[in-house]
Amino acid sequence: MTRLPVTVLVAAKNEAVNLPKCLAAVVGRVDRVLVLDSHSTDGSADVARRHGAEVVQFDHRGGYPKKRQWALDTLDIRTDWVFLLDADEVVPQALWDEVGRAIAEPTAPAAFLITKGFHFLGQRFRYGGFSFAAVLLFRKGRARFERLVDDPAGGLDMEVHERVIVDGPIGRLRTPLVHDDFKGLEAYLDRHNKYSTWEARLRHRFLSTGEYGEQGVKPRLFGNAQERRRWLKKVAVRVPFEPWLWFAYHYLFKLGVLEGCRGLIACRIRAQYISDVRAKVYELTTGRPERHTLVTHPGGS
Repeated sequence: MTRLPVTVLVAAKNEAVNLPKCLAAVVGRVDRVLVLDSHSTDGSADVARRHGAEVVQFDHRGGYPKKRQWALDTLDIRTDWVFLLDADEVVPQALWDEVGRAIAEPTAPAAFLITKGFHFLGQRFRYGGFSFAAVLLFRKGRARFERLVDDPAGGLDMEVHERVIVDGPIGRLRTPLVHDDFKGLEAYLDRHNKYSTWEARLRHRFLSTGEYGEQGVKPRLFGNAQERRRWLKKVAVRVPFEPWLWFAYHYLFKLGVLEGCRGLIACRIRAQYISDVRAKVYELTTGRPERHTLVTHPGGS
């Protein structure tokens, strides 16, 4: 098999359960696979090495850059193309075929949007609007993560909702990757509770200053998928009854009801996540301590 001239960066922290399936679909198909670990305690580094990947340990000291931007700035990336992947994501062969054709074009754009195909409780979601596109494949040196709020108290050492800013045109690939976390619902809820704390800080900054950060994706209604998503969030942050509106959006407008019981659970979690974010924004606004200890049941990013 001819390896694609791509370096894959896999972000990981305690992902021993997810890494085997992720790496099985990557190693041998590209020039190099680097697992960006954060001193995992579950043997993730050993799992990654056994499956043919290189492991780089990341020590986050707070602030910017976080894990993936640090890798782009620091590591010796020898290929022309970089692919960003999370440990709970799998690249199907059809997507690799599409990547190969796309980067072989002499006039290929600087980057490509790829859809993260949402799977939940063992089921692929065709409805509900939980899948979204992000810049995951780009030319080396032509992209960087936006710089939003720094959250030293939140314990997040990698980019979560930060999007990639591209110097040049952006294309789009049609085949989605598989986003499916095998660590279970408890880990899913725990992780997104931390995300809601981070997003509350981001919203608080926006409501106070009118800006999300020093460097960010511009919100545009008629822009690309990332820009439209940011525009929608910019509007939603000021809307009353936002949690209920998000539930209606996912469950009714995007037909999450057709996913059955799993669809109802996912949509309710999404609404609860937004409710938690707004509660934490209120806490920040009223001058309460910024380190949140509220135990909640948040939803997806």
